[in-house]
Amino acid sequence: MMNLLDTLAKHPDPIALKQLAAETGLHPSTAHRILAAMTARGFVERVDAGVYRLGIRLLQLGNVVKSRISVRETAVDAMQRLHLATGESVNLGMRDGDDIVYVERTSSGRSAVRVVHIVGARAPLHTTATGKLFLAEESASRVAEYARRTGLPPSTPASITTLPALEKELERVRRHGVAYDMDEVENGVRCIAAGIRDDSGELIAGLSLSTPADRFNPDWAPLVRDTAEEISATLGYLKIDSAPTARATREQRR
Repeated sequence: MMNLLDTLAKHPDPIALKQLAAETGLHPSTAHRILAAMTARGFVERVDAGVYRLGIRLLQLGNVVKSRISVRETAVDAMQRLHLATGESVNLGMRDGDDIVYVERTSSGRSAVRVVHIVGARAPLHTTATGKLFLAEESASRVAEYARRTGLPPSTPASITTLPALEKELERVRRHGVAYDMDEVENGVRCIAAGIRDDSGELIAGLSLSTPADRFNPDWAPLVRDTAEEISATLGYLKIDSAPTARATREQRR
């Protein structure tokens, strides 16, 4: 499959199956079977009988990768300033299905936050401050669907495990524009998170400040929110206080 994609990428015009098989060293029937699978998923487009080119799905995935890379690069300086102002760990998380994946972190020896906030680590949406930001973007039916699908498993005794409690928590997130994790992922670790939006207003990441419980300071919430808004502005987001989020607007249209 990779050889076929590489070969298609080298040619500006659509390519016949026979040529693709010859250039990749694949038997034509094998190449045809793989191309059929990729065509079904949008990675390849069949423009005519036995003639193929790269599909639109690759463009969509490329845009996802581009947005994630640009968010990381854009956020690092602001994350470092927030870390220097507070002395605590600052994390950048992005949604991947029902989890948050941490893609960047700034910390120092003073910041002893351990398990979850390691680059590449994952945690459920409903237990993390950043995950709650993403759930707060969803309609009530989608939140209920998430609860049914996952069962809201707890990570600690403080984790939210019921739909009514989750709905109440998400309403607070929408009202205040920040989300909290109060010992819900790891005992003794608390977080404050605010959303990062792109130029279309879509929530694409969450900026979170993680602290040991004995150093947790809720007065840092405006600083976290301001830093997230600074990153969003750099990405082209224009904040309009009265405007609904992009996802909320789509839900209303439905």
